[in-house]
Amino acid sequence: MSTGPHNGKPKMILHICSREMLRPLRDQILRISGFEVDSTLRAKDALDLFWGKQYDLVLVDVEGEQAIHDAEHLCQEIKTAQPEQKVAFVCNWRVAMQTDCPDEILRTEFDPSRFVAGVKDMISPA
Repeated sequence: MSTGPHNGKPKMILHICSREMLRPLRDQILRISGFEVDSTLRAKDALDLFWGKQYDLVLVDVEGEQAIHDAEHLCQEIKTAQPEQKVAFVCNWRVAMQTDCPDEILRTEFDPSRFVAGVKDMISPA
């Protein structure tokens, strides 16, 4: 189980994924791995969730040209409001080369165990 270093509470993840078929799959994988997950299909809804709760990681799926713009905008809003908030993009190598906002990039060659390991690496204390 992925828990905090002192309080034993599960790590909180805000997952933004506009792909209706993929979002629940990733949410389920994260929950099975011990994370608490709030998720949404839309960036606007993500900001509403973000303002209402503290998250250990904001995980943004980035697929397609418009998604890059939307993800960058969302990332900048979050980082402007809370610079210490960890933000990661889930994307392919081409998108990864075009962005510098997130703290981390999680590549999308989808392997559930690598996906979870990447998330754990991002939010676990060093």
